Amino acid sequence: MLEMTRDAFEELVAEALDRIPPELTRVMDNVAVFVEDEPPSDDPELLGLYEGTPLTERGEWYAGVLPDRITIYMGPTLRYCEAPEEIVEEVAVTVVHEVAHHFGIEDERLHELGWG
Repeated sequence: MLEMTRDAFEELVAEALDRIPPELTRVMDNVAVFVEDEPPSDDPELLGLYEGTPLTERGEWYAGVLPDRITIYMGPTLRYCEAPEEIVEEVAVTVVHEVAHHFGIEDERLHELGWG
C-alpha cells in the first residue's frame, strides 16, 4: 500500500476541485466536501460517496436543509493505486464522479463518459 499524509491527500482533493470548470462550480449549491480515512465497513473498497439531493431533483421544497456531502476516502484510494501518479489521477476521477452525482448524473452515464 502506498503511503501519503492526510494533508497531502487533502491537497490532492482540493486540486481536483480547483480543476472543475468555474461555470460548473458557480452552480454547485449547498454541498460540502470531506476527506475520511475509511468508508463504511459494509463497502470497504468505496473511494468516494455523494449523499444528498442532486440539483436536478431539488424543487421549491428545498430550503433550510443541511448541505449535501461528498466524501473522498483516503485508505481505499491508497490501497487501489500502485504508484504516486495514480493517486493524483484517481483522486481527480473520484472527485469529478461525486460532483457529477451532485449534478444528477448517474453511475451508468459516468461510466459511459469514462468517469466510472
